[in-house]
Amino acid sequence: MADQCSIDVGGVRLAYRVSGPPEAPPLVLLHALGEDASDWEPVLPVLARCRRVYAPDLRGHGRSDRPGEYSLELMRTDVLRFLNALGLDRVDLIGHSMGGIVGYMLAQDHPERVRRLVLEDVPLPRPREPSVPARPDGDLPFDWEMVLAVRRQIDAPDPSRLERLGEITAETLVVAGGPASHVPQDGVAELARRVPDARMVTLPVGHLIHRAAPEAFAEAVATFLSIAAVKNTWTQDAGS
Repeated sequence: MADQCSIDVGGVRLAYRVSGPPEAPPLVLLHALGEDASDWEPVLPVLARCRRVYAPDLRGHGRSDRPGEYSLELMRTDVLRFLNALGLDRVDLIGHSMGGIVGYMLAQDHPERVRRLVLEDVPLPRPREPSVPARPDGDLPFDWEMVLAVRRQIDAPDPSRLERLGEITAETLVVAGGPASHVPQDGVAELARRVPDARMVTLPVGHLIHRAAPEAFAEAVATFLSIAAVKNTWTQDAGS
């Protein structure tokens, strides 16, 4: 059972969920655009078996503040301040899609803070044809202005981010969603090639890998993170 918490990170309140043994090594989960910490529920029981798992709602998402100022760099800084505020020196980190971009930016800019990095169906930072999405009707569990700001950055990324993928020193696993994903898979493969010594595995279930194939995703990640006895605990934990 995850505890619901919140913490101030430089004037922005981030909500987060924490679970797992308090003395276990820390693992941070960063969700995709428009999601929040609850998105990790299908795999959280297994990952929290042997890790202290922290899953924040990034700014503009879920129960966290909506400060009106948004960028991938601000999200990266929020995560760094989140680690500092909780006294987490060096962590393993899993990032899905946008959360993976924030994760590899943290690994590029502060390599001493990320030990192992899992990038789940994360797009390569290359320019793409911009498009303006239509706002869904009704109240949203995220700030629509945040969506527009982040999409602009993903459409036209900082060119240095591509070259700096080679600076990542964290052990890295790239998990690709295969042909059913809307993320170009040749770009995911190139990302894996550009990160030194990165490993890549494809789970062909589309972009939402950890939701579509939670057992396969958890086992791939747990093997990479050296979390023991995953297969023996999956049935028990996933059903709890």
